[in-house]
Amino acid sequence: MDIVTRKAQILRVQAQNPYPELKEALQEKLDTEVLGVTQSVLEAALCEEVQAHLNQVPGERPRRSGYFKRVLDSEHGRIAALSVPKLRHSNGQRDWQILQRYQRGLGSLLNFCLCLYVMGLSLRDLQEALYPLLGTVLSVNAINRITEVAQQQMSQRRTATITTAPTILLVDGVWVSIQYTTEETFEDQAGHLRTLRQAQERVVLAAMAIYPDGTRELLHYEIAQSESQAAWEEFFKGLQVRGLNLDGVEVVVSDGTNGLPAVLKTWVPQAQHQLCITHKVRAMLRHLRYEHLSTQDAQGQALSTTEAKKLRYSQLQADAYDIYKTDDWMEAIERLVSFVQTWRPVEPHAIRTFLKDITLTFSFYDLDESLFGLVRTTNALERLFREFRAKTDEIGAFPNENSCLTLFFLVIQRDHAKHDRLKSVAKT
Repeated sequence: MDIVTRKAQILRVQAQNPYPELKEALQEKLDTEVLGVTQSVLEAALCEEVQAHLNQVPGERPRRSGYFKRVLDSEHGRIAALSVPKLRHSNGQRDWQILQRYQRGLGSLLNFCLCLYVMGLSLRDLQEALYPLLGTVLSVNAINRITEVAQQQMSQRRTATITTAPTILLVDGVWVSIQYTTEETFEDQAGHLRTLRQAQERVVLAAMAIYPDGTRELLHYEIAQSESQAAWEEFFKGLQVRGLNLDGVEVVVSDGTNGLPAVLKTWVPQAQHQLCITHKVRAMLRHLRYEHLSTQDAQGQALSTTEAKKLRYSQLQADAYDIYKTDDWMEAIERLVSFVQTWRPVEPHAIRTFLKDITLTFSFYDLDESLFGLVRTTNALERLFREFRAKTDEIGAFPNENSCLTLFFLVIQRDHAKHDRLKSVAKT
């Protein structure tokens, strides 16, 4: 969709708004006045910045050489011709504080755009949201450039040395769709031969550190083709390359993915493996057969088949979680025995699934009691994944891996800020 068509579409949407617009002349007057003040303040600040730079230059100082004009977008509108002071020489050697050399938007506006993007607005939604501010439709490419700084930060932090030494790791993966170039070609409407791009499923593998004081941070993440043993091997190798001392890891919490256990035995043989109890319970519930259903509830009220199935599901789920709602390991085992005796006669297949590797769900009892709620599940990581999925559902298929990792990085940053978690996000 070209810019002209997109503008017409946005104007039609705005025409449906329930609140009356200001008279056109008054709105134009307000916009002009606010934008004029903004431009004047910016130009004065830029001149002060140049003068402050000249005052610090030793020896012969370069002279001022007038101005050059730049288009700049701000939260008050588009400044069509901002006067930026320049010197006769050495302009490229000086770092601007207010504006970067090729920046086309104020930092406050760019941060606002990133905030809307990470909250789930698509690129087309951003075009519509920014139109009332700028009075023009930004191209998709222009909006894509807004994420460039975030991409740079993501790349730097994702490869930075890990300096902390966590003893507990939560590991899991979240699936995404990413477009990749194929060997096939097609002919577009103009008759040009184009390379076909196809969306493929990939998984973002992630590791979250849990510290003794209860704080947590996302240490590392990378894209893999699957959650296979080979993929997890590369993942833990990446953690080691970035400086994480794997010998200091005491517990690794994960779901029941098949590719991970063998990797843990190789890379962190000294660590206990804690299976997420939430994943364990969910896996069991997927194997319910609903045989021998009761046609009455606890009060003797008649139940339909659907109601009886829902009742069994909720009862079995509640009883399974109750096993772990005690601080005493022996009591948890007693609850497990009672649970099996109660439910195996009616749901033998589900209980058999639940009992597979069941001892790994009790590893958290070897830790300090204050950490029980943090390490018996991967919920802390799952909550982050849910927020990420909310954004990916809007996007559909990412155009490339870098855009996927950048959005994941922005979600991490926002999550740390929202929950006041560990501030050393440079390690992510």
